[in-house]
Amino acid sequence: MPHLSIAKASEIGLDQGRIDTAYNLLREWTTGPDATVPGGAIVVGRNGKIVEPKFFGKQGAEPSAVDIRRDGMFLLASITKPVTYMAAMILVERGLLNLTDPVMRYIPDFAAHHKEETLVLHLFTHTSGMPDMVPDNAELRQKHAPLKTFIDGAINAMPLFSPGTDSSYQSMGTLVVAELIQRISGMTIHEFIRREMLEPLGLKSSGLGSKGFNRERLVRVQVPDYQIGSNFGWNSRYWQELGAPWGGMFSSPEDFAVICQLLLNGGNYGDVRLLSQSTVQTMTTNRLVDQPEIPDSVRRARPWGLGWSLNSGGTSRSWGDTLGPNIFGHTGATGTMCWIDPDRNGFCLLFTSAIRSRAPWRLVNLSNIVGSAFV
Repeated sequence: MPHLSIAKASEIGLDQGRIDTAYNLLREWTTGPDATVPGGAIVVGRNGKIVEPKFFGKQGAEPSAVDIRRDGMFLLASITKPVTYMAAMILVERGLLNLTDPVMRYIPDFAAHHKEETLVLHLFTHTSGMPDMVPDNAELRQKHAPLKTFIDGAINAMPLFSPGTDSSYQSMGTLVVAELIQRISGMTIHEFIRREMLEPLGLKSSGLGSKGFNRERLVRVQVPDYQIGSNFGWNSRYWQELGAPWGGMFSSPEDFAVICQLLLNGGNYGDVRLLSQSTVQTMTTNRLVDQPEIPDSVRRARPWGLGWSLNSGGTSRSWGDTLGPNIFGHTGATGTMCWIDPDRNGFCLLFTSAIRSRAPWRLVNLSNIVGSAFV
């Protein structure tokens, strides 16, 4: 199945001058010996087409890195999470998984530490009380632990609060959802996403983990201080091949644009229907309203769909000041952002290789420019 067709900005209701402003800003950040961003790409789509993707900078952060490849695959980091949740919703639509069931119905051991009342829904909405990471996360990575060891740690984790009473970002909740998929389907999470999502859509430059791909295509990213000189950092073969369901997906910008368009289309792309229109709507609207014990201020300031985040306008979590009220999307620690605007029938992908937390304003600056280009 082909990628989205390429069009001129003016043909799909975009201001080329403003798009060029975003290009020029990312080019400035990725150019010269003092470049603050090693590499990046911008893709903007509207009305079923995209403006030609633009790539900037280098394939890695090291001085010897070559120019970024047009077929480069970016480490999406936490943008992986909503893909995992989309995979789980396929099982919901097949009648094999219920969001209102206790997790322990499918994973009996999950009941440890008084988690009997944690629902599958709580995992999807970051309201389970699960910690973001298992306590020995760094040690497990140093030992090159397999994914199963992380899964066991998540299942036995001590909750931080009672489920459905607050919201706290939780990567380990996403990992438990991946284990639900594995137990119900009989496939590994990597195989399920490949067979049930990527292959039907013809996405040959995407995968949960890097196995099967030429490593030279992988865009190498800046790493946090604790990973420098380690054997488990984001650019290590171990981490790249682990395929963490909470942050280990690789994808090319043009591939991921297909997933964005599928969501705008209400769950289908070409002749492939991955999810129903009603499921997409449920995933991309605020589901914290379904949980009455969560304070209203949390519902408004930190809204979550099912795996997809909603833009938190007016807060430090906001993706920009030029975006509409119904925007949904996600960001990643490696310097990635995607947002999808159903009201304006468009989307934006900002993939970079610069750690987001060191300068979160960079992606917001680019997002503001792109958001203002919709005319």
